[in-house]
Amino acid sequence: MKSILLIGLGHFGTLIAKEINTLGHQVMAVDKNEDRVNAALPFVTDALIGDSTNESFLNSLGVNNYDVCIVTIGGDFQSSLETTSLLKELGGKLVVARADREVQEKFLLRNGADEVVNPEKQIARWTAIRFTSSYILDYIKIDDDHAIFEVKVPAEWVGLQVKELEIRQKFGINIMAIKENGDMNVTVSPDDILREDETLLVLGEHKAIRECFHL
Repeated sequence: MKSILLIGLGHFGTLIAKEINTLGHQVMAVDKNEDRVNAALPFVTDALIGDSTNESFLNSLGVNNYDVCIVTIGGDFQSSLETTSLLKELGGKLVVARADREVQEKFLLRNGADEVVNPEKQIARWTAIRFTSSYILDYIKIDDDHAIFEVKVPAEWVGLQVKELEIRQKFGINIMAIKENGDMNVTVSPDDILREDETLLVLGEHKAIRECFHL
């Protein structure tokens, strides 16, 4: 279990708080808006009304006691930047901040953020990849060159054994798991025979996966 300090309870921050709660971690949520704080109480460990740009207030939270500090302030980049910088100065172990534009990412990284998330940029990329392909069902970026894709079994692969595809030799792509009706088989055998109703979790370079699946 990890302890999370979450600052900003707008729509994005609230969704993160709910997900963290579902995962069983402890969440201290902070926002200037009393209504937002009250609305978050059912799914956070604790919540406070306060100004995160106030150093004394932040210091009173014991920032260095949290495993992760997440800043999800939207619509007020100055406050987000000041909060991020203060969190790092006060001993934040891992400070993650939200950005809405690339220029904001650069400023946040220069002023205390260890990691930056850009929700619109990330969902835009996911949407473009997901809905311009006949095979891709999901996508997780690993780095600029590699990703994990969930793909439908191409019609020409149905009935073949995994080893007959030779996709590792030809494309450098690894089949990590085979999924059927929500059940995941992570012990993929070269002798497994592929079926039409299955999907594959594959890891490889973007370029290789596009070539392999004719995307």
